[in-house]
Amino acid sequence: MAETESKTLVNQVFDKIFDLLVSGEMPLGGTINEAALASRFNVSRGPVREAIKQFEGRGLVVKEPYLKARVVELSASDIIQIFQLREAVEGMSVRLATLNMSDEALDALLEDFSHSRQSRTSEEVLDVHVAIARGCGNDRIRALLCDELYYLLRLYRARSGDIPGRRSNAYSEHWQILRAMRARDADLAESLMRAHIVRATQSLEDLLAADQAAQIPLTEKEPS
Repeated sequence: MAETESKTLVNQVFDKIFDLLVSGEMPLGGTINEAALASRFNVSRGPVREAIKQFEGRGLVVKEPYLKARVVELSASDIIQIFQLREAVEGMSVRLATLNMSDEALDALLEDFSHSRQSRTSEEVLDVHVAIARGCGNDRIRALLCDELYYLLRLYRARSGDIPGRRSNAYSEHWQILRAMRARDADLAESLMRAHIVRATQSLEDLLAADQAAQIPLTEKEPS
């Protein structure tokens, strides 16, 4: 029981730290202050340390010998390469899901997406990309998109979503993808998914260019 409670606490701390990353309160490239985080979340440093190890395993935190852990700071080239990988892998993911998911599963996915859209909630309520990967029937694609790259993708999708109008456009693009899936048009679904990610990539490139032009440092803040 104690071990289960400890794992639950670590997961809670992990989610809270990730919220700081997504919001930008914990900046890319910034150092991680375990003591400050433990105090903020009213926990001991143990759960914070374990949560940070999980971030290391997912590539969001780097820790060099004799130095504090810090949030990963990928170059613009790194980020674009990640999104190019998304275009290829998620194109195949949606193609396979269109062919493999049952009618009932596709209907449920459309209904869930419609509800999340109407409630104007964030993509955390229904991550369409994860739902598609889970239904594609390819375990390696699922592992890549749902485990290995999931948090990196969420982090940088959150950044690209800051472009005015991008989130609304993404909802419309997701809806078109899901409708193509329900029509069992694998070619169209893949084409729409690839176009969707290309537009997301362009939005992110625009955001990175704006940051650079404004000379806004991403590492000046530390968690309080």
